[in-house]
Amino acid sequence: MKTSGIVNVYKEKGYTSFDVVAILRKTFHIKKVGHTGTLDPDAEGVLPVCFGKATKVCDLLTDKDKVYRAKMHLGITTDTEDITGNVTSESPVQCSEDEIRQVISSFVGDILQVPPMYSALKVNGKKLYELARAGVEVERKARSVKIFSIEIEEISLPYVTFLVHCSKGTYIRTLCKDIGEKLGCGACMESLLRTRVSCFDISHALKLDEIKSIYEKNEMDSYIYDVDSIFSHTSRAIVGEESYRYALNGAVLLEHNFISVFDENDKKISFSDLEQFSAVRVYLQDNSFVGMYEYKEAQCKLRKMFYES
Repeated sequence: MKTSGIVNVYKEKGYTSFDVVAILRKTFHIKKVGHTGTLDPDAEGVLPVCFGKATKVCDLLTDKDKVYRAKMHLGITTDTEDITGNVTSESPVQCSEDEIRQVISSFVGDILQVPPMYSALKVNGKKLYELARAGVEVERKARSVKIFSIEIEEISLPYVTFLVHCSKGTYIRTLCKDIGEKLGCGACMESLLRTRVSCFDISHALKLDEIKSIYEKNEMDSYIYDVDSIFSHTSRAIVGEESYRYALNGAVLLEHNFISVFDENDKKISFSDLEQFSAVRVYLQDNSFVGMYEYKEAQCKLRKMFYES
């Protein structure tokens, strides 16, 4: 099996994200394994898991936008903001479908969210959910997140199912709670399915049992994504043979160090055209991926090294 890469895991209900990492560490017999963004035990869906040198992209994938399918329960609020918590209030749902659509659409764009107490965020070294379980509530600062789009799929009161495309750090539980508050009846999250993280889609996600079976058949390589695949939307540059040692030592690379430069569509461009891209994938002539670079002031500076000899 490949020594590093990314597996598109379908996390099932009942597993924590840490459980998934521990199971894959044991399955693959690899110590260096990490996930790319926590999913609550009762939530399910896409959880990209990195291993080997690919763990260097865990934080980069955590920063990516995500898509969720959420089912919201109107008329009920809970202490956890989802249906697993203790009910804190119940109200009749008297709003119309038009009102629901209007209120939900008002959350598209840049919004502020107060993180829920039942979350893994830390305050003074303590995770919020640990404090919440001890009956302690602390003040949390509102954070700015972005909702790119919300598509309502079904309204069957008191339930509303919608697809939300959002930025990192967005709590869908809190989104449901805030929508309920604005409607005047309260709400909590009934269920959650993550359908996409960056380029990783649920249609290609594998359950843990499937991964184990594939691994035992020695067919795992076909399902492992190379690290550079997540940067496919960026430009690409190839280092000349005489400049290999500079690239592999993480040195700043200049125009004369490259033999070819391409845009995100693999169209040949000039070195100066790299200015329009936020990042550059750098390769050796044998197509070995060196790492991610940043182009600035006619120089390519290393952001993260991924080369494997």
